[in-house]
Parts: sequence; structure tokens; C-alpha cells
Amino acid sequence: MPQVQKSSSGVLLFPQQPALQLIYDTAPIGLACLSPDCRYLQINQRLTEICGISVEDHLGRFVRDCVPALADSVQAIVRSIMETGEPVVGIEVAGQRADQVDERSWMTYWHPLRAPSGEIVAVNVAAEEITERKRAEQEIRNARDAAETALRHLRETQDSLIEAEKLAALGRLVAGVAHEVNTPVGIGLTVASTLQRKAKLFAAEAARGDLRRSSLNEFIALINEASLQLVANLGRAAELVQSFKQVAADQQQFHRRTFDPGELAEQVLSHLQRELRDRDITIKLQSEPNLSMDSYPGPFGQVLTNLAFNSIAHAFPAGKTGTINIKVSSAGSAHIELLFADDGCGMPPEIKRQAFDPFFTTRRHQGATGLGLHIVYNIVAERLGGRLKLESGPGAGTIIQIILPRIAPSDLTRGPT
Repeated sequence: MPQVQKSSSGVLLFPQQPALQLIYDTAPIGLACLSPDCRYLQINQRLTEICGISVEDHLGRFVRDCVPALADSVQAIVRSIMETGEPVVGIEVAGQRADQVDERSWMTYWHPLRAPSGEIVAVNVAAEEITERKRAEQEIRNARDAAETALRHLRETQDSLIEAEKLAALGRLVAGVAHEVNTPVGIGLTVASTLQRKAKLFAAEAARGDLRRSSLNEFIALINEASLQLVANLGRAAELVQSFKQVAADQQQFHRRTFDPGELAEQVLSHLQRELRDRDITIKLQSEPNLSMDSYPGPFGQVLTNLAFNSIAHAFPAGKTGTINIKVSSAGSAHIELLFADDGCGMPPEIKRQAFDPFFTTRRHQGATGLGLHIVYNIVAERLGGRLKLESGPGAGTIIQIILPRIAPSDLTRGPT
């Protein structure tokens, strides 16, 4: 901008310098020069375009008369520059053009303009319109908020589906234990009915007074045999119910306690026998004795249940038979190893890569949700503090190795997701 000078009467003068004036007028940002008392001394063409003002209506006039809404802010900035001599930069200004109704935004930069003596005689203002940038930023914020809302809803839906999947697994355990309990209870009921009928016949024979020693001995033998069968079968039923109650309570409450992982694995797998028998799938459990964990038996059992159901559904499709081998052993002094292996159809590389991804399944048309192995991964990593490794190939079966600490980390307080 041309150097400002003062006339003898104190009026600000701009010497005619055509080259500098051309640069000023063709600058890509809005430029203006304000007097210390906030009058427009000069305005370039770009400022008239972005602000919708005219040079004739502003030159020589006070800011307060031209843009009353901005007058206080402008006066405060000019006053600060006059007092400190320091520029003021990065001030965002919002307002409306006189010929438009939409609000527009500008980023402004304010610098002192000095006379040859060093005295501040005016303030240069540069204004860059940032309306489109602000709109784009707002659109990005709106899109981000919408994405976060959608993600939150997706997570809520995923949590609901995971809970449904866990309840479905528990429901299958209920069906299994109901079938297992039905066998000893049914035998017990048959024995009790036989004993009741024999007791009536014995009582009638005694009432007639023709009771023979052979009848007495036969009845005593029947009572002994019936008693043995009733105790054995009712004991088996009570054992199954107690085992199921413990497994169900563990899976629903996620309480931490000390347990033997081999014994717990045997309890959990015993409730899957019906489904395994129906599919003609053999399950073999090999457990190292005297193992102990201070961890979460419910999530541990959930891992076994999900692995078994996943293997039944995916490793042995279309009614194929096979074997599942499970091994529980120590892995050093601080860890145990759970090895789950089947001799099923195996996985090609593209499926293996996505095996633990949520909602990924190759059996969706059969009602699968794709959450079984995802739940396994989250429980192992987040609740039990362990790690897992999957090995599989087409026609080569699948092996899942899980390494768990004997003492679960105390800071992992969140339940499986």
C-alpha cells in the first residue's frame, strides 16, 4: 500500500503511486485502511466483492455509520493496535452482506501503518472470506456426528445380538441337560412304578394269609434292586442338575473364583453330549490333573460352548461325522493351554482371515449370526487376559490354541462383548 503522509492540516494523504495502487486493487483478498478514529481511508475491489459494499458509500465515513454491528469490535482492535503497536491477526468475523440474507464469515488480519516518523497513522485490514470453508467444516462435523450416531446404534445392535447369541447357547445347554436328566429320571420312574405294583401284590397276598417264604424273599430282593437303581439314577439326575446350575450361574454372572479348568471343561461338555450324539460327532477330552485357575469360569465355559457349537455347525456340514479333541494342560508355571482341534472340513485362507470378525459367517442362510468366534476372541482377550491362534486349511481340520493366565488380570473388569 502507498505510504501514508500527513498534510499541514493533519489530513491523511495517499501519494499517487500507480504500481502499488494496482497491486492493492487486484489483491485476491479484501483490503482496507482505517484511520485511528475508525474511518475508511481506502478499500480495494476485492473487499467490495466479498462484503457487498461500495467504495463511494464507505470512503471517509466512520465504521459505525457503515457497519454498526461490527463497530465495537473494530474500534477495540484499532485501539489495541494504537496503544501497543502490535498487530492483531486471526480474528474471525461473521455477518451478512447488505444484498444477501445468508451469514458469511471472514478471517481478518490487522497491522499498524506508520508514517516515516514511526508514528502509527492508520491500520491496514486484510479480510479473507472463509464462508465455504466454514460450511465444509460444518458439513464434516455433521457427517462425523451422524457417523458416530450410526456407530453407536450399530454397537447397541451388536451388543443385543451378542446377548441373544449367548442366551441361545445357554438355551441349547438347557435342552441338552433336559435330555440327559430325562434318562435317569425316566429309569427311576419305571423302577418306582414296578416297585409300587409289586408292593400292592405283596400286600394283597399278605392280607389273604397265604404269604409264602419265596414271595417274601422275592419281594425283599426286588426292594434291594429297586433301591440301588433309584439311588443311582436319582443321584445321576441330581449331579446333572447341580452341574448345569453351576455352569448356568457362571455364564450369567461372570463371578471370579478358583476352579480346575479340566473339571469345568468336563462339566460343560457333558451338556453337549445329546447334540454330539445326534450328529454322530465324537468329542474327546484330555485334561492334565490338578490344574488350578483364579479366573472367570463362566466366560471360560462360554468359550468352550461357542467353540463346540461353531465346530458342529461349520466343521461338519451336511451331516458329516468326525471327532473333536480338546486338551487342557499347563503352559509353564503361569499359564494353561486349551487346545481345541477338529478333523472337519477346515477353512480356506480367505475365510480364516475373517474367522473372528463380527457378523462374518458362511452359514447365514441357515440362521448363523457370525458372532460365535467373535465372542470367543473377545472373552479370551478382554475378560480372561489371554491370546489365541487359529490354524486351518481346506480339508485339514481346524486347531485353535488358547493360552490363558492361571491368574486373570485384575484390571480386566469388563464383561465379554
